[in-house]
Amino acid sequence: MVKRQAYQPILITDASRSQNDQLTSRQRRYVLMMGIRVACIVAGAILVGANAPLLWVWLPLCALGMVLIPWLAVLLANDRPPKEEHRLANRFHSRHKDETPPMSLTAEERPHRVIDVEP
Repeated sequence: MVKRQAYQPILITDASRSQNDQLTSRQRRYVLMMGIRVACIVAGAILVGANAPLLWVWLPLCALGMVLIPWLAVLLANDRPPKEEHRLANRFHSRHKDETPPMSLTAEERPHRVIDVEP
């Protein structure tokens, strides 16, 4: 019979990224998106100054980039991975506790008690 372990080991690859790493990546993404916004502003100014052909197409695209990119940058900068359990849910609902402590025997491995019944 194969002996099973009653616990599951925690793998380091299953661990979530640290809050510092998450913050750094969100900050980089925000700065990159704001750089694209600045490029849209500069491109719009150059197009107007150079009196470029099809200005009626390029200017709304630059304006759309100047308006939408900051909005998306803020949304993505504030976006964090979801928490596993909500803080308030722990207060209102009782936690489901496993009845068997870690490293305990499974039902098949536990010794059976023999009860003597006298006639």
